[in-house]
Amino acid sequence: MKMRELGSSGVEVSAIGLGCMGMSHHRGNTASRKEMIALLRSALDLGVTFFDTAQVYGPFTNEELVGEALAHVNDQVVIATKFGLTDESGNASMSSRPERIRASVEGSLARLGVDAIDLLYQHRVDPATPIEDVAGAVKELIAQGKVRHFGLSEVGVDTLRRAHSVQPVTAVQSEYSLWFRKPEREILPTCEQLGIGFVPYSPLGRGFLTGAIDESTTFLATDNRVDSPQFTVHARRANQTIVDVLKKYATAKDVTPAQVAIAWLLAQAPWIVPIPGTTKQHRLEENLSAAELSLTSEEVSALGNAIADVQVVGNRYPESVEKMTGL
Repeated sequence: MKMRELGSSGVEVSAIGLGCMGMSHHRGNTASRKEMIALLRSALDLGVTFFDTAQVYGPFTNEELVGEALAHVNDQVVIATKFGLTDESGNASMSSRPERIRASVEGSLARLGVDAIDLLYQHRVDPATPIEDVAGAVKELIAQGKVRHFGLSEVGVDTLRRAHSVQPVTAVQSEYSLWFRKPEREILPTCEQLGIGFVPYSPLGRGFLTGAIDESTTFLATDNRVDSPQFTVHARRANQTIVDVLKKYATAKDVTPAQVAIAWLLAQAPWIVPIPGTTKQHRLEENLSAAELSLTSEEVSALGNAIADVQVVGNRYPESVEKMTGL
């Protein structure tokens, strides 16, 4: 696996990481814990050194899963987790008060089985807590050796700059893919200017860009795509045009649509590290193979332009959740 640096932080990770959320949260996953531990260790064997989890995934069970699977190598990989969307009991609660951050970090350290969290993200910006207070709390935790690096998720440019002035931000994690390109407007240029890495989650559009989902697909009630405006039957029918474009490029290169979608992201900048998630071994291998797929600058531009001409139908999230994003 090729390696990449997250901005100018000195943090080197595999060019493609693994998003672990779906192994225990939001995707209606019915795989066993044993199967998911095996998948995590397979990712490790295939060269993945960057694993992404969060307190709210489960809640808490995903951190425990990642911690158990990687216990024997946790000093050789970079594990990222997130705070701010759940309380100590696992109830939904947006809070990034400094005392809440400190308490939540103790919990994450125990569940992950590590002495320090490699990369700690604020999961969503808390409008009730000044970002300077959040960054200051993480700065103290870094000084104490409990956290190594600070990150922000779904953050706006002004908030990012304010946080970075208090504690340098190593990485920004936000959704970014061929069908959601809003980060290109402001966030990506700002990350480049400040030397901050960018970590796209949902680089395959929650599975839609793989071509495996169409208007006839059904989702389990526990799958959060059930409530996504982009995944209504009408939206899936309309958005199929995007997949058709991807399939055309994939067929020409004898690869899969997923591999083209991930390779396109990798081609945007050397400090971008996508974290596709999966619960299936064959999808893991397919996704990671995208690191070896080279697209010419002409192909990158042509593909981006072709899909930019397609109007995506539906917002990413229900309105209540969309308000929590800062992009």
